[in-house]
Amino acid sequence: MKVNKKEIQRIQSPRKERVSALEGIPKGLPALSLAYRLTEKASRLGFDWPDLKGVLEKLDEEMKEFGEALSCQNRKRIRDELGDLLFVLVNIARLLRINPEEALTKTVEKFTSRFRYIETSLRKEGKTFAHSSLTEMDQLWEEAKRKASKSPHPPLY
Repeated sequence: MKVNKKEIQRIQSPRKERVSALEGIPKGLPALSLAYRLTEKASRLGFDWPDLKGVLEKLDEEMKEFGEALSCQNRKRIRDELGDLLFVLVNIARLLRINPEEALTKTVEKFTSRFRYIETSLRKEGKTFAHSSLTEMDQLWEEAKRKASKSPHPPLY
């Protein structure tokens, strides 16, 4: 019989106790995915919002704190409160069973498509962003939204 040294070491060495229930989640994940996985684990242990209403109330609370941070003009506090807002939004996504990374990716795709529509439209008119008003660009943005809503798969302009 052949002896598997690695298996013997595994059996003989005492199993390392986890310091935290949150261990095992890859630290290299994008922040939204990491937050999602952390809150999933915490939820499985019973540390979770009882319902969506509670987390929406937390969102309101965090929005107020973010507004206060903005009024103080303290960049560190603003960054921290913005992070808290994003974390609450991840919890909302998780409770709704929506992957926040996928949701944000879709929004980035919409933004890119609409922005390219503005670029293309301005170029057709012989204009640049520098020579266009925000009102004009916003009108083109709304036009891009209307056109995209009529198409099941809007093109990337």
